[in-house]
Amino acid sequence: MGLADKLAFSMGAKLDGDSFDTTKEDKKNSAKSSNEIIPKNQHQLVFTFEKRKGKPVTLVGRFNISEDDKKEVLKLLKKKLACGGAINEEWLELQGDVKEKIKTILESDGWKFRK
Repeated sequence: MGLADKLAFSMGAKLDGDSFDTTKEDKKNSAKSSNEIIPKNQHQLVFTFEKRKGKPVTLVGRFNISEDDKKEVLKLLKKKLACGGAINEEWLELQGDVKEKIKTILESDGWKFRK
């Protein structure tokens, strides 16, 4: 036994057994199970406006739809508005102050907004 081994045992390190919990919690699956998918005409979408590093960002949100449908909606908005965007959980983030344009595009596609 070397000096390092003696120190490890003398400090109380237990090197025997398989006592480590290696299970991982899948956050995406737990979030999907709590959110049920709602048809687009029953959504009550809201807007949030933020400035990040001095630049405007418009958030549209609480989409309770599948990931693929969120990607399709984001793709439509980015194409119509000629701006960048991203998906952040149930929210779509679009660059710029484009609230009125988003509302017009999504209402023509059948989405509902909170008054």
